[in-house]
Amino acid sequence: MTLRVRTRRRRTALVIVGAFAVVLGVSLGITRPWQPPVETAPVAAAEDGIAAPAPLALPEHPTVLVFGDSWTYGSAASVPTLGYAYVLADLIDGETVVDGVPGSGYLKPGSTGPAFGARIAALDPAIDPDAIIIQGSINDRREDAAALPAAVNAAWDALTQKFPEVPIVVLGPAPHELPVDASTARIDRELAALAGSRGWWYVSPVKEQWITPDNYLSVIDVGVGRKHPSTAGHRYLAERVAEALERLGAAPVTAADGEQLEPAK
Repeated sequence: MTLRVRTRRRRTALVIVGAFAVVLGVSLGITRPWQPPVETAPVAAAEDGIAAPAPLALPEHPTVLVFGDSWTYGSAASVPTLGYAYVLADLIDGETVVDGVPGSGYLKPGSTGPAFGARIAALDPAIDPDAIIIQGSINDRREDAAALPAAVNAAWDALTQKFPEVPIVVLGPAPHELPVDASTARIDRELAALAGSRGWWYVSPVKEQWITPDNYLSVIDVGVGRKHPSTAGHRYLAERVAEALERLGAAPVTAADGEQLEPAK
């Protein structure tokens, strides 16, 4: 499902691609089933021999393709168009083109569409986005772990071939339950490393602790939403994504000699 949403406000911000989540069960009968989130490895920096990503430069009113799974689709919002990917359009004073399929991942087909690679092949090049956010996917946590890197690289190669020179930001999985399980933490680490090897920005909601014991019940609908973000939770996630994009746009460029240069104005 690919929908285009235009903003109704005038604000300034920036955008990304990523990976949120759909994990298994926090019981409604337990009031504090949480532990601190699992720590994930940081993305390789310039000193690790990998080039630092350039600042994310977007036009004043950007068009951003947001591609992902059920979180991108808007599952558990009162209507899907109140999902984070749609709300983001207002926050960046631009337009989002949303392509989300519940249950899908790099390896796993979704409930209404195939896995990421086939969906990317079907994208319309005429979208012509200013940036791409690729989100997902925790849905791969029960798939063959050894097959994930090849599937991710194939999907990302197809994305860059279809939209050459368009900046891509990978958004890692966000937990819908705490503590973060080992499979989710592994996917987060692998996506971070693969994005870093390409010199792409990677945003980790797990490492940055977007969802904590303190805000869990205000972000995640543990009832009818089946542990997806509530309408308020989607709004919160859209705000965190917009903040992250603004941060990426302001990030300094690291020169070959290690000197940090301010981004062009």
